[in-house]
Amino acid sequence: MSDDNAASQNRPMAGILTRLAAMLSLGFMFAFVKLAGEQGVHVTESLFYRQLIAMPLICFLIWRSQRGWPSIVSNKHRLHILRSILGIFAMGLNFWAMTLLPLADATTISFTVPIFATLFAALILREKVGIRRWSAIMIGFVGVLVVVQPGGTLIPAFGATVALAGALVTAAVTLVIRILGRTETSIVTIFWFSVYTLPALTICAFIYGGGHDARTSGYLLGIGIFGALGQLAITQSLRYAPVSTIVPMDYSALIWATIFGILLFGQYPGLSIWLGAPIIIGSGLFIAWREHVTAGRLSIAKAVDSA
Repeated sequence: MSDDNAASQNRPMAGILTRLAAMLSLGFMFAFVKLAGEQGVHVTESLFYRQLIAMPLICFLIWRSQRGWPSIVSNKHRLHILRSILGIFAMGLNFWAMTLLPLADATTISFTVPIFATLFAALILREKVGIRRWSAIMIGFVGVLVVVQPGGTLIPAFGATVALAGALVTAAVTLVIRILGRTETSIVTIFWFSVYTLPALTICAFIYGGGHDARTSGYLLGIGIFGALGQLAITQSLRYAPVSTIVPMDYSALIWATIFGILLFGQYPGLSIWLGAPIIIGSGLFIAWREHVTAGRLSIAKAVDSA
């Protein structure tokens, strides 16, 4: 979120609705990823179109920002490169998981990102995590065990492993973005992510890509369009309302994953999803709430110290 828009976070309903629209757009994107995968499209080719079609949108947002193109100047390129490497691996694993698992299953496992992110923040960034958040982390992992059912046959073990790996790397990305966020706006971070990933993805597209029929080409176009719209809506939602207000809306993604899974692929969520998803979601929401409370206390403490 750009600094000039930080003060405009006073439209919570607009933020919530925009975030819900973002989750719907990403739901369409992942459905197209799965449809393209069923037509033999390589994951790297889907990633290429996702990044390529989003680039004009990113450039438009930079052009419309208050500072314009000078805002993309950065002295944090090592961190941008690290974010790009981790980000493209995370996106690739998440795309791959969508092709290996039912949409609802892969989406539910992706909800473990806040749990892993909090764990990493405590172990790597040495952030203070109290007993309540540690308890939420442990409960969240219980939910993962319920969903994945180690040794069971309801969810393919390899697909579950890929999905968990995607959530793990995505959590690592959030830590790098958190560090970048101290000096960089979200649009600038997204811009350099595309700049650093597109060359390698272009090469992969030439190697693994090929001619496609009109239907498959439409799937790839849908990946790019809905991915870009989702990215725009996520960025816009942060301008309308604080993170603590809009992040709970992310869990609406499970609704769309379930609907698309049933309508497009005839895949109904199993009992483990109905039992495990509320545990994982509840854990994530509690972690987000505690982080909001902690941040509020720190803000008050700083205000008192500076008085």
